[in-house]
Amino acid sequence: MSLFLFIIILVVLILVHEFGHFIVAKRAGIRVDEFSIGFGPTLWSIKRGETRYMFKALLLGGYVKIFGENPNQDSLSGPESARSFVNQPKLVQTAVITAGVIFNILLAWVIFSAIFMTGMPTSLSEDEIASAQNVRLVIADVLEDTPADRAGLTAGDVITGLEKEGGENETLTTLTGSAFIEYMSAHGTQPVTLSFTRGDEEMSVTITPKENIVPENPDQSAIGVSLGLEGEQRFAPHIALWEGARFTYEMTGLIAVGLFGFFTDIAVGSADFSQVAGPIGIVSLVGSAAELGVVSLLLFTAFISINLAVINILPFPALDGGRLLFIIIETIKGSPIKPSIANAVNALGFILLILLMIVVTYGDILKLGS
Repeated sequence: MSLFLFIIILVVLILVHEFGHFIVAKRAGIRVDEFSIGFGPTLWSIKRGETRYMFKALLLGGYVKIFGENPNQDSLSGPESARSFVNQPKLVQTAVITAGVIFNILLAWVIFSAIFMTGMPTSLSEDEIASAQNVRLVIADVLEDTPADRAGLTAGDVITGLEKEGGENETLTTLTGSAFIEYMSAHGTQPVTLSFTRGDEEMSVTITPKENIVPENPDQSAIGVSLGLEGEQRFAPHIALWEGARFTYEMTGLIAVGLFGFFTDIAVGSADFSQVAGPIGIVSLVGSAAELGVVSLLLFTAFISINLAVINILPFPALDGGRLLFIIIETIKGSPIKPSIANAVNALGFILLILLMIVVTYGDILKLGS
């Protein structure tokens, strides 16, 4: 199931990215010869107009073959050279090259906005409870060798009730962090029954709080957990679109900073590839996201879409950013880069990307064996 969902997500992301290049090139009057999802052997193809649409066996990417993007004599001065990418104004070339990245960002924005309309899972302060739905008091962390730890509580458990053992009408009804702490303080080291859910399972344990757990307040009785409020924030469509745009902007910045740091580490030889997921690792992550529900799976898809956009805009040969860099260089120098040099650099970049993919995939395999 995880593999099936991964393939669907990957195809959607590739389709959106390549459609961006395709539609902008078409609108500019540039000839598009091929539109492919995947690489390698062709499983299915059909020609409509001047473009052949293909689905290939290796779903590790895709491409749009734009006439003149890799210049040759035919695209430079042949019969249809006027429709060649290489002969278009630099502004048009830039629009075609960056369209894939922009469409991936737009996809993330659409997903985030839709989730904000239906309910975005988020951490809440107690002041935000009134404006949220499905508010839950969640265990964020469990300290080692504490009553909570010995009782088997874990991070992610959702607290549904707290009651004094053997007491009458002494149930905590307001499930917030401050109310939980006040309840514990009021009942000292008397045993309490804690009800909670873990996944779809309802559970309860009897715990005896103890003192000397909270360093700043050693006299306070506690069980050894840190708590957080979670809920869903829903907005009207026009506000959701704005919040979706803001969230997309923030996440894009964070992902860009993280990827910049990773590639900087690669350059200096200190990159930790164990922290990077390749195709095999992402299959596992898709499965984990799916277990948490549709919203989590959609959020995961949006984050991957942003990652794809940021990676593609990097100024590296064979990526969109590398081709954009060539356009900038040609604009500055006032003359085109020799096609033989541009094609060779892009080919080298593609080889390096394949090697990087092999290294990351090897790391995924090692993780499976550990």
